[in-house]
Amino acid sequence: MTKPTRVSNSIRALRFGADEMTQAELANRVQVTRQTIIAIEQGRYSPSLEMAFKIARVFRVPLDEVFHYPTEGENHD
Repeated sequence: MTKPTRVSNSIRALRFGADEMTQAELANRVQVTRQTIIAIEQGRYSPSLEMAFKIARVFRVPLDEVFHYPTEGENHD
């Protein structure tokens, strides 16, 4: 059985690069709770595709600059 992969993200770095945007500010802009943003940042929750696009648009970057999916054979422990 293969080990499940996890989507990682750069949300925290992007927030700090955006004038230290708070989790609450990001949550408000994508219409979710702050707790949802915390869970996404910590890798405990994978957002829907729609929410992922909303987050990327807030930072004006491509989706793959926010979310990262390991390629086959890549060590993701």
